[in-house]
Formats: sequence, structure tokens, C-alpha cells
Amino acid sequence: MSEIVRNLWLIPALPMLAAGVCALLKRGRRRLSAGLAIGAMAGALGLSVAALVEAMRAGGAAETFNFVWLQFGTEWLKLGWVLNPLTAVMLVMVSFVGLLIFIYSVGYMETDENFGRFFCFLALFAGAMLGVVISNSLLLLFMCWELVGLTSYLLIGFWFEKPSAAAAAKKAFIVTRIGDLGFFLGMMWLYAGSGTLLFYDHGAGCLEHTALARLVAQAGVLGLPAAGIIAILIFCGAAGKSGQVPLHVWLPDAMEGPTPVSALIHAATMVAAGVFLMARIYPLLAASAANLGSAAALGSAASVEPTPALMVVTWVGAITAVFAAVIAVGQYDIKRILAYSTVSQLGYMMMGIGVGGAAVGMFHLITHAFFKALLFLGAGSVIHGCGGEQDIRKMGGLRKLMPVTFAAYTAGMLALCGLPLVVSGFWSKDAILHAASEWSVSHVPFYLGTIGALLTAFYMTRQMAYVFAGTLRLPEGEAQHGHGGHHAGVHESPAVMTVPLVILAVFAVGLGFIGTPAWPWFQSFLNGGQASFELKALAGEGMLAVMATSSVIVLAGLGLGWMIYGRRGIASAEAPDAVGAKMPAVFATLGAAFYVDALYAATVVRLNNFAARMSARLDRWVFGGAVRTVTGTVSGLAHLDRFTDETLVNGGFDEGCESVTLGGLILSLLQGGRVQNYMRGIGTALVVLAALMMWGAR
Repeated sequence: MSEIVRNLWLIPALPMLAAGVCALLKRGRRRLSAGLAIGAMAGALGLSVAALVEAMRAGGAAETFNFVWLQFGTEWLKLGWVLNPLTAVMLVMVSFVGLLIFIYSVGYMETDENFGRFFCFLALFAGAMLGVVISNSLLLLFMCWELVGLTSYLLIGFWFEKPSAAAAAKKAFIVTRIGDLGFFLGMMWLYAGSGTLLFYDHGAGCLEHTALARLVAQAGVLGLPAAGIIAILIFCGAAGKSGQVPLHVWLPDAMEGPTPVSALIHAATMVAAGVFLMARIYPLLAASAANLGSAAALGSAASVEPTPALMVVTWVGAITAVFAAVIAVGQYDIKRILAYSTVSQLGYMMMGIGVGGAAVGMFHLITHAFFKALLFLGAGSVIHGCGGEQDIRKMGGLRKLMPVTFAAYTAGMLALCGLPLVVSGFWSKDAILHAASEWSVSHVPFYLGTIGALLTAFYMTRQMAYVFAGTLRLPEGEAQHGHGGHHAGVHESPAVMTVPLVILAVFAVGLGFIGTPAWPWFQSFLNGGQASFELKALAGEGMLAVMATSSVIVLAGLGLGWMIYGRRGIASAEAPDAVGAKMPAVFATLGAAFYVDALYAATVVRLNNFAARMSARLDRWVFGGAVRTVTGTVSGLAHLDRFTDETLVNGGFDEGCESVTLGGLILSLLQGGRVQNYMRGIGTALVVLAALMMWGAR
């Protein structure tokens, strides 16, 4: 075992340690807090790169370090960490993107009075996510998973003095706990069925052939084997973390946190955790009698028969991809548009895992992490430059006022849309669409994916036209004070914020070339194979047709968005949306996100509140009344017993004792021991007796 595998725990430990030290620092130690957090992430990145090199050297084999944690009864519970290609690429992505976000945060949060606390939470958040990535035990992963949930609550509600931020933090925490309930049940069932929660344990892990065969043979419910039910239950947790329908409602509200938090949540950490979890347990998702021993063990869908669990993941992902993209068309908040875009792209990732395997979904996760981090940080730069304004209707003309931000944001926007042959998003999205086009179950996910691609290009062009084209529409006086500083008018952000944007833009454009059909290095690395450069692979079966269809769809979306919003321009901040003016009812429905939150408030929340009130009344009047009745009865019996004891028993006994005492006292007077008194008594008695006899004789 190599030293990097043995010491893999240092990667999450460094930012966690930095968070602990920051928590102990005085409030004014701003520079030290930021330095500790950034230094810890830089150290984690260095170790992650070393881990990637080691994983490449190992040729795809999983290297583990397991240890006994505790014993209960005759059972020994083990924890551990694993290094394989999936772990390695995620470690580098999380630490690298996280490091850039940390550096950016120095400028964005410059004047915030809780600067040190922010970096403390940020470091803990990154450490928890890195812990999720290295875990070789589903239990250890679940511990770090819940820590991710806690820190997301702290960061989303960082500006807790705002009621909306506090409400958003609670909403995120509660909604994700709903999914985690299924995750927990699946974890317990997995342990009961396989006897272990270690993923890899020299052939005895729960993702290895012996345990999978046992789970496939075990009966579950609804005619499904235990493996399928367990996988679906664990997917519930992933759906909550990754904002899949119907548990997507927390993700747009998470925009209430500072923009660096939004970038970290939507790009590298929390939402990525759900997709990563599905990639990690892919052998369990694909477990069936037909698939045992096939490429499912490596996470490839090349020879995998679709299982019910994979179908659930695919359909939920496909529906989420289109549903969120439609909603994004009707939003005006610059960060909320990106939030629904994230939900949509996460749907693509889930669909990719379902139809194409772990490597397909993970390729889009990695590329998305860079361009979505770029877009959120770019949005933060815009908000910073516009004095805290987030409404795109009040922006405009920023192309000339913020040229660096505009250039970087354009690169991220084109990557998200998937500009043909140029940007990373095109290659990762097309890999998903190609796999969906060959899915043996149905072609509907492919059609939904193409619709989502059209909508993505359209709503992002709309956003660009509102924010960067035309003339500035920001009302006079609103650009004076904003997050991160006091400044006069709209201006470009400082270098500490723009340099990370430029770096992310480079990766947003170029990263996709490591996974093209001509050189599928990323997919081969994750599947443990070797990639070779073959240009003719671009003309492979169905590949050109999908690429052509995707290109036409994306260009059509870009062109349609420009014709409606860019060419005509935005007249004023008060002008109605061009689409909204034509279809006001539909646009209002999109703006309200199909009233899903209102539906939940009217049904689930109201039912929950009703159940809570009934439980309170049941507790207060039924259970509490029963307790009060028993208490009153026992108390009454106690008072009766006290009265009987103290008044009747003790009173009668005391009266008897007093009578005996008085009698004894009187007798004691007659028994004084003096003969003279006895003689006087006898004499007196004789006199009385003589007097009585004389009176009687008369």
C-alpha cells in the first residue's frame, strides 16, 4: 500500500483542521482566517494531485485502507477510505474549484463583519465534501454527508438577520433530510443483507461480486430484488442533495446565501455529492442476475441490461432536466436563473448515469463544476459591481463596464449551452444524449434531453441580453453600496475576484477535450481502461447524427434568444419581458416555478402543520389528560391516606396515650411512698364511711 493511500485522510482533515482553528480565533483575525482556509485547500489540492498520479499508476484498481472502528456484540464495524479513478478525479475537482472560490471570497466578503466565521464554515464545508469522496464505507460517507448538510445550513443562512435567508437555510436542511431518511433506510437494509458497509474489502465489500450476488438473490418488495430496493432508497438521499424532482425546491432558495456559497454548493460540493453517490454505488444500481460479472462492476453501461433502479434514476433525471429548464425561462434573479440551470444539469447527470454509466454522468459533473462555478462567481462579480442588485431587468450594458467579467461569463455561458465542438459542455452533454439515443428502454429521455438543450441555450441568451447587452438600466443611486465594498457606480471587480474567473474560463472551454469520442481519456480512466486517439470515432455509430442534432438545437436556442431579446434590446427596467408580453399567464406560471412551493404549502406543509397541531392536542389533552387524571387520583389517595394515618390512627392512638398518662399521673399521687399520707387517707376514708353509715341509720 502506497503512502498516499495510507494518508488519504489528510485531504479532508486539512480544511477541517483549518475550520477548527478559525473557530477559535478572535473575530478580528480576518487575514489569518482567510490564509488558513486557503492554505488548507491548497494543501488538499497538492495531495489530491498526488492521489490522481497514484490512481493513474495503479491502472484503475481500487486501493483501500480499512480499520476497525467499534464492536457491538460479535460484530466488528469497519471504516476506511478508498483511492480509485472516481475518487481521484473528484478530489482534484473539489479541491481545485474550492480553492478558486476561497480566493474569490476574499474580495467578495471583504467588508463583511463576520469574515472569519464565513471562512470557518467554508473550510468545514469543503472538508466534509472531501470526506464524502474518499470514504470506503457507506457509514463514513453518511457521516460526512450529514456534515455537508449541516454546513450548507450554516452557509445558506449566513446572513441570518435576513428572514428570507433563515427560512431558506431551514428549508434546505429539512427537504434534504426527507431524502436522507430513504438513504438511512437503504443503508440499514444494505448492512442487514450484505453484512458490511465497506464498498471494497478484498472481495467481501458490498459493491463486490459476492455481496451483490447475495443481494440479487434476496427478495425485496413489489417483485424487485433487495439490491434494487436498496439502490432506490439510497437514490432518495441523492435526489434530495442533488435537487431532483420533487425534492428540488430547496435549491433555488439557497441563493439567499453569499454568492461564493452558491458557487460552492452548485458546482463542487453539495449537489455534486448526490451524483457522486450514484456513481459510487453504480454496481448496486446495475445489480441483476443478468449483469453480475459484466462491466457493471466497473461502472460502464456498455453491456449492462437496464434495471429498475437505473430506470428510476434515468426518468427522474430526464424529467428534472426539462422541468427546471422551463422554469429558468421565466426568472429575473440572475442567481435564480443559474440555480434552476443547476437543477436541470443535475438532471442530465442523473440521466447520464442511468443510460450511459458512471463515467458518462461524471464527465458532465466535472465539466459542469468548472463552468457553473464560473457562472456563479461571474454573477457575484456582476452583483458586486452593481451594488448588490440581482434583478437582471435593472442591469444592461455591463459588457463595456465589466469587460473581464463579461468575457469570462460568456465562456461559461457557451459551455453551459454546449457551443458545438468548442467548449467542454458540448462534449459532456453530447455523451449523455448519445447514450440516451441508444437506451434500449425508451427514446423519450433523449427527446427530453434535446428539449432541455434548446431551453438552456434560450434562457442563457436571454440572461446575457438582459445583463450585458444594451445600456445600463440601474436606477440612479442604487450602485453605491453593495456586498463587498463601498464604491461609486458600476465597475469591474478587483483582481482577487477576476483572476479565478479567467482560470475557470480556460477550463470551461478546454476541459471537454479529455473526453471526446476521438480521445475518451476520462471515460477510459474511470473504467480502468486505456484510451487511444482515433479521429474516426467521431463518425461512430449514431455519433454524427447526435452531434448534428445537438448542434442544430443549441444554435437554434441561441439564435431564438438573440432574436427575441438581443436584437430588439431591453427598453427599460419596467418594460415587460418579450415572451411574457405574448403569454402573460404562462410566463407568470414559470416565474412562480409552476407553483410547486405553493402546492407544497397547501398540501404537505398544511398537512404537516395539521398533524403537528393534532399531535399537540393529543399530547396535551389525551395523553396529558390521562397523566393528569392518574396524578390526581394518586394524589387524592395520598391525601386520604395521610388523613387516615394522621387524624384517625395517630389521633386515636394519641388520645389513648394521653388518657393512660393522666390515669398514671393520678395513681402516682396515691402511690407517693409516704406512710403519713396513707394514714391520712385511711383516716379520711373511715370518717367518710362513718358519716355515711350514720346518715343511713337515720
